[in-house]
Amino acid sequence: MSSSVSDPVSSTPKPAPGLEKAPPSPPSDSDDEQETFHDAATHFSPEDEATLLAECNATKAEANSLFAQKDYAQAISTYDRALSSCPNYLDYEMAVLKCNISACHLYLEDWKNTIDSASEALENLERLDPLPKPSRSNKQQQKQQQRQKQNGTAKSTRGNLGKETSSNSDDTVVVEIPADEDEAVALHRLSHSDARLADIRRIRIKSLLRRARARHRLATWSSLTGAQEDYTLLLSLHNTTTTTPSSSTRTQTIASNDLKTVHDALARLPAEINTVKEKEMGEMMGSLKDLGNKILSPFGLSTDNFKMVKDEKTGGYSMNFEQGAK
Repeated sequence: MSSSVSDPVSSTPKPAPGLEKAPPSPPSDSDDEQETFHDAATHFSPEDEATLLAECNATKAEANSLFAQKDYAQAISTYDRALSSCPNYLDYEMAVLKCNISACHLYLEDWKNTIDSASEALENLERLDPLPKPSRSNKQQQKQQQRQKQNGTAKSTRGNLGKETSSNSDDTVVVEIPADEDEAVALHRLSHSDARLADIRRIRIKSLLRRARARHRLATWSSLTGAQEDYTLLLSLHNTTTTTPSSSTRTQTIASNDLKTVHDALARLPAEINTVKEKEMGEMMGSLKDLGNKILSPFGLSTDNFKMVKDEKTGGYSMNFEQGAK
């Protein structure tokens, strides 16, 4: 299902982003894999888990209908009910619900809750498909590309960004079918794993786009910096090629309209960040000055009595006291 995220600086919302549907969970290859993240005591029997998932999916369908009717506030409450039915160790199903909740908050222009819900969805997805940690050389390359864009000297390299093969260790592992497993069953299991991996990465892109837009619209120094990080990550994920559990290759792409949003936002954000940074720094210094005046006033002094003088040789500052300053 295609993703639609409107321009982060546009005041008019675009059509609502599509909701996600969680397919039935494929059988796990190993119970120990889940135990890594969740206490065994939180796991339900297969029968109880199936009952809870059926209840969760029925409630989610109700929430989807409310979303389609643009009753976003009621949809959020209904998605929350679905979450309460979903076993908390089913990270993908939890992520889908939280991603849908972030979409509701986005259209209510509740930027903070959009960010929180999308971040929670991303945490669930990270446990299922951890993002490779960028190497030192990749970080330096990204910084250099960002400087080039800010200086207006970036060459046409957008089509090449993110095409490096993922460094996940699974990419180099040969998939072998266990001797005691039927080949048809094994191939079915691997195809389900491939489909689930594609779903995970699709939901990750949606969650990142929603969080980035909300951070951009929140427009604080911290949130704008976070939006820049999200958009940069999205750009690195576009056209990334990885090897799936069945040893086939899959290329991760971002829809063209969303990719345009990413490029446009990254072009604007450096200047916006600097403007908001200066504004917030000025407000902070003003607050500190007011506090200092309250402390000094009983002594007949004010912050105007203290002047910061820069040493041109060392670049450091010294403070001079002036008795008659006002």
